[in-house]
Amino acid sequence: MNQSATHEYILTIACADVRGIVAAVSGFIAASDGFILESTQYGDPSTGQFFQRIHFAAGDQTPDYDALRDAFKGEVAEPFAMNWQLHDTRRKPNVLIMVSKFGHCLNDLLHRHQTGTLNIDIPAVVSNHPDMKRLVEWHGIAYHHLPVTTETKAEQEKNVLGLVDKYHIDLVVLARYMQILSPELCRELEGRAINIHHSFLPSFKGARPYHQAHARGVKIIGATAHYVTSHLDEGPIIEQEVAHVDHTYSPESLTAVGRDIENRVLARAVKYHTEHRVLLNDNKTVVFK
Repeated sequence: MNQSATHEYILTIACADVRGIVAAVSGFIAASDGFILESTQYGDPSTGQFFQRIHFAAGDQTPDYDALRDAFKGEVAEPFAMNWQLHDTRRKPNVLIMVSKFGHCLNDLLHRHQTGTLNIDIPAVVSNHPDMKRLVEWHGIAYHHLPVTTETKAEQEKNVLGLVDKYHIDLVVLARYMQILSPELCRELEGRAINIHHSFLPSFKGARPYHQAHARGVKIIGATAHYVTSHLDEGPIIEQEVAHVDHTYSPESLTAVGRDIENRVLARAVKYHTEHRVLLNDNKTVVFK
């Protein structure tokens, strides 16, 4: 089955950094009648790992997805013991957003989704509160109110996983979801759940971070988007941003600046992940921007 020349794929690779990888990958794409549109790579001297992201267009003689994937696996991936993925760009990633009572990040993601700035589908939003229901349903998106207490946490998280399966979710985004996920749920969502932390990690963890920052007289504030792990706020960092402030800023003005930063940082992290630009490198990330 031949492909249209406008049909595109993204190939991501992680493996031991040895001689011949780039030649083997680019040679395979050329032999498959593919045309490379973008290629970025990085060899980490500290871990000895090689990372690559290749965006390429299919030609008239390029095999279909399944045949292309099988051929790459046998001819290139297995000989180099690669951890790899081949993504068809025609399929938009499905994103499930989780939120509590602060709606600024949710609203920003919904706007970017509506305007096409983020090339994703958002089939559903989950919240432990009803506050964001009208906003979400105005966008034509299903809203699932799943309250949680200490006694109901296990059942609530089971329901969350049920929605992940139901909607074929590729990425879960904690857009100021003010609940700590259980270690079991963290393991289920490993590598496909992003959290926005309302500070420049690792400083000022916990509640009321901008009030903590104000009390300490900080000169910069920021936000951090990271992958969710069972170690609270210590997952691999995807994106960060800071802003300079001074003694004239009140806790309220720090909060306003901080929320704007949170919006931007989370949106960029979601964009990088859903464009397959983020590769895990132990407890760090390689981000091909």
